[in-house]
Amino acid sequence: MVGPTRSPASPPTAAVPAKSRRPTGQFRDVWRRYRRNKLALIGLGIVGLLVFLAIFEPFLTPYSPFEQNLLNTTAPPGNGHVFGTDVLGRDMLSAVIYGAKLAVIVGVVTVLASLLVGVTLGAIAGFAGGATDAVIARVTDTFLAFPLLIGAILIVRTFGAGILPVIVALAIFGWTTAARLMRGQTLALRENEYVEAARSIGATNSRILTRHILPNAIAPVLVYSFTSIGVVVVAMASLSYLGVGVPADIPEWGRMISQANAFLRVPGKSHLWVFPSLAIVLTTLGFAFVADGLRDALDPKLRGRD
Repeated sequence: MVGPTRSPASPPTAAVPAKSRRPTGQFRDVWRRYRRNKLALIGLGIVGLLVFLAIFEPFLTPYSPFEQNLLNTTAPPGNGHVFGTDVLGRDMLSAVIYGAKLAVIVGVVTVLASLLVGVTLGAIAGFAGGATDAVIARVTDTFLAFPLLIGAILIVRTFGAGILPVIVALAIFGWTTAARLMRGQTLALRENEYVEAARSIGATNSRILTRHILPNAIAPVLVYSFTSIGVVVVAMASLSYLGVGVPADIPEWGRMISQANAFLRVPGKSHLWVFPSLAIVLTTLGFAFVADGLRDALDPKLRGRD
């Protein structure tokens, strides 16, 4: 008697590699497009170096950036001072590194404060429309009428020199562009189908703004924010160069260039202004390159070309 036949055992299913199971994700798509831009990667390296210097400044400076040696002023590079010494006898390398820390702190804090005000007012103006939009637009135009440096000088002169007055002054006159960008994006998105669908199921205006409009409208504002950090660094240096920014005893790139004015035509003293000037240029270019890469990576028109 023949027994029941058995079907052959099914071959074991091959395990799917973990890498193929991981969803690509929007962040990975953005990073893939971002790293194709070589200048953007250079900018990211510069910004990373600045952040590193800002965090570990106490451990990287060979001397205290505030230590003065009036017997060894304006010394050229060498003799224990890689960048030489400034007009107060401070180590230039230590002063430049401290200036990087100051630039990162002032730039980031100022831009965050500007974004907080600008994004909030721009989103409210674009979503509410009507009289609210008109009032916010007129306030924005009023602040735009003041040149950034002139308005900042007025505020710093009123409240005194210092890091906090500089941050407040630059933030007060720096939120307007973010507000205009956010208002324009909100106007373009508020009538979209997904916003109407959210309204139809009873979503509140605040939920629609924070969950549906803001995530889709924030990309141009993020790009602008990285560019504006470089603008803030240049503005802070300009204020210090004019003598109305941080106090004279604080090592700051613009103040260092201002103190080197008397030695511009003196042979062998170019280190007094070359190193802080290069620091400003590299910082501005670094944030500009990052903003350029983000603009290309976040552009929805490029998503279909991958």
